[in-house]
Amino acid sequence: MRTLCAGILLVASAAILPAAKNLEVYAIDVEGGQATLIVSPSGESMLVDTGWGGHNKRDAERIAAAAKAAGVKKIDYLVITHYHSDHVGGVAQLAGKMPIRNFVDHGANVEDSKQGQVLFNEYAAFRAKGNHIEVKPGDTIPIKGIEVKVIAAGGKVIDAPLPGAGQAGADCAGFQMHDADPSENAQSVGMLITYGSFRMIDMADLTWNKEKDLVCPVNKIGKVDLYLVSHHGMNMSGSPQWVHALAPKVALMNNGARKGGSPEAWQTVHDAPGTPDVWQLHFAVSAGKEHNSADPFIANVDENCEGKWIRVDAQKDGAFKVYNSRNKYEKAYR
Repeated sequence: MRTLCAGILLVASAAILPAAKNLEVYAIDVEGGQATLIVSPSGESMLVDTGWGGHNKRDAERIAAAAKAAGVKKIDYLVITHYHSDHVGGVAQLAGKMPIRNFVDHGANVEDSKQGQVLFNEYAAFRAKGNHIEVKPGDTIPIKGIEVKVIAAGGKVIDAPLPGAGQAGADCAGFQMHDADPSENAQSVGMLITYGSFRMIDMADLTWNKEKDLVCPVNKIGKVDLYLVSHHGMNMSGSPQWVHALAPKVALMNNGARKGGSPEAWQTVHDAPGTPDVWQLHFAVSAGKEHNSADPFIANVDENCEGKWIRVDAQKDGAFKVYNSRNKYEKAYR
């Protein structure tokens, strides 16, 4: 995706903290890619993907700025969900700005295009300088203070329901299958992140048919508080059965101005049980006002990139609040 500027994230009140008091989640604007910084109450950090490369180091600068705001000086675990340029492209530039200790991924690249191989080889070169962890469904990423359970990786998902789950899926008879997806999207590492009673799910770009295996005929996940909307809000992920099974209180969409944020995906989330609030990194230009959230819930309202982030602060009792760095709007949830 082309952007109209290469601005650096400006962080207001960027106090340097020795460790997070609660679980902190920064959804960083990388213009329709993913870069999600998670800081455990223990102070350990996990970054999910690195956004795009190029753009005058734009995404690496934004990640580094969010890390500074969170008091993070190194990335303890870098999870590369899959090997597409909007997720793995920024590894080299980020590695030039801060240390990365552990590299977590699903293993081999399944795409044989020249561009795909170049991306993977570049990533593998940096991965070789740290500790490599290849995960499979059911594994736990060992971050102190929180539980990070891998529920999808390498084209497979967990076999059995998680504790507290196992309910019948919603409207599974009406599920409409899509064509099989042979791409890296279907290989995405998906995770359930738990801190006490708080539950957050991030499935990266896992596609429609793979989601079905997690919620139909049995919901293997259960309900969540925070749903990082799959695939940037593109309509090749996020079926009604999937979203209804999760029943999130809040959905957070890492879309760009002209990537993701499709009207279908937005409406599906909006229509989920409880009508969850939808927070967006960008106003989706092609979706119109009727399929975008109200101004307070959008971090970047103009197509010109500003790099504003959305932060979630979660407590162990399940209460959490969401903060918009553009307008300082904050809302609490219990």
